[in-house]
Amino acid sequence: MNGMHPPLSWTDHAKNPLIDPPWPEFLIADPTFAAPGNTPDGLWHLFAHGIFLGIHHFVSKDGVRWRRVGRVAQGMRPFLWREDDRWLLFFERMPVPWRSAIAVTTSTDLVRWTRPRQVLAPSLPWEGGFVRTNGNPSLVKWQGRYRLYFSAGISWLRDCGFPEPRHIGFAESDRPEGPFVKHPTPILSPDPAVPHRNLGAGAIKVLAAPDGGLWGFTNGIYIDDQGRSRSDIRLMTSPDGLAWTYASEQPLVTFEGEGWKRALVYALDVRRVGDAWVMFYNARDGWRKGRERIGQATCPVTS
Repeated sequence: MNGMHPPLSWTDHAKNPLIDPPWPEFLIADPTFAAPGNTPDGLWHLFAHGIFLGIHHFVSKDGVRWRRVGRVAQGMRPFLWREDDRWLLFFERMPVPWRSAIAVTTSTDLVRWTRPRQVLAPSLPWEGGFVRTNGNPSLVKWQGRYRLYFSAGISWLRDCGFPEPRHIGFAESDRPEGPFVKHPTPILSPDPAVPHRNLGAGAIKVLAAPDGGLWGFTNGIYIDDQGRSRSDIRLMTSPDGLAWTYASEQPLVTFEGEGWKRALVYALDVRRVGDAWVMFYNARDGWRKGRERIGQATCPVTS
């Protein structure tokens, strides 16, 4: 296991995009999923958010053909975590205007969910000004404790007309649902010297790496050479979850062509499924006017 190479060579599924926005949504975004062998019914389960109805629930027999089976809660940017015989779904919601926080709901069957409970809210200066946010949750168990990575603050995308996350930080707990204690400073922020993160840090999904460190799949927010807002997916590595370096100069998945991911490639979830790494992600086909849909990419596990 310690000789496992970081997953850097990804192939898009030939049938992408796999999930279109269900009516009345015009986008479906920020997927998180569980694969057969790890689910109560042996099916694939995927959760993603729209604008109007919150977090949607999809199921599939093969991970390719999906059907919507319901919704979980009003919120966005979900992240699914299994702890023994329970499932925890973390997500971002707005308890009051201009402020978002992270809540969690639990289930034993991925169908019936408990009443959401808030676990993290803005409390530090770098988490925003007039608009204060905690969102994009990602939980990892590392060195016997639980780390909840999250995004905070906003950067405005002028050509899109909406914001994206500015900083990334984390909080720690002895239990998966908290209470969490925040690290006082962000671990990733906009950096003019980093072309693919010059506007915002975006989000991160963190996995415990075979070498004892951490892998972080990120989608930085940036302005390209033509002045367009962009985002793509890259892999970072860290020995401690504090200091991060890019594993490659090239993105894992990026925008391309005139199709469904013409403009930006966004948030994601990655899990190992058998002998492959599987990623679901969403992409946008335009800037101020655009639809967002979900696709899949895979990478073989190599040692």
